[in-house]
Amino acid sequence: MSLLLARLEWKRQFAQPLAWVLLAVLLALLAYFFLLSLDAYLRLMPKLAGTPSAPGVTDLIALPLLRACASVLLLVAPLIGMRTIASERQAGTFALLAASGMGDGAIVRGKWLGVVALLAVFIALALALPLSLEVGTALDLGRLAAAALGLLLFAAALAAIAVAASAYTEQPIVAAVVALASNLILWMADAGARYEGMESGFINYLALPTHLEPFLHGLVASVDVIYFLLLIGVALTLAARRLGVARRHA
Repeated sequence: MSLLLARLEWKRQFAQPLAWVLLAVLLALLAYFFLLSLDAYLRLMPKLAGTPSAPGVTDLIALPLLRACASVLLLVAPLIGMRTIASERQAGTFALLAASGMGDGAIVRGKWLGVVALLAVFIALALALPLSLEVGTALDLGRLAAAALGLLLFAAALAAIAVAASAYTEQPIVAAVVALASNLILWMADAGARYEGMESGFINYLALPTHLEPFLHGLVASVDVIYFLLLIGVALTLAARRLGVARRHA
């Protein structure tokens, strides 16, 4: 049932102009960033030619582009996920969804999977830019695969936060603001401590970059995978509980 709802959510997302406009604008920005990075690399290449262990295309073009993609996802995920549940309540169709016979968890997972699928398309299109250089260069495909996995987990966590925010309000724009604020808090959780020259293991563990950066360096560690899975689980559980309360009062 969750997969069926995910398919419907996927179709609904692409039936609206917002998804197409976001994909077009954001890919245009990433393509512009990619071309600037490529031009800078071509200018720098003569100096790097005689340097031992010099960084290559993967380090100077591909990975900066994927970091930019992660920053974009912080903004995109709330906009994509803000309507998942809030719009159902705003449009008065939530009662139909509540009467569908699906459990709270199944509804939330279906909505979440629909958002993740759309974000996965964006990530795949972003990856196609550096992969186009494989024809004439030697990319580190292992690092790119690890980075792609990290971005997918990162996007799935952001989508779960957006769905949870959407479950707690009837206004999609409010859900987007709450989700964006939550993303930024998690993104900069350890910024204050680092600025003061202090280190806190717990605060550092909460920060999203702490667990995304190893993937971008080609490291797939269980602690980072578990972090994203826990974040997804907590957000979806909160969304399901809120949905259960809303269904009882529908």
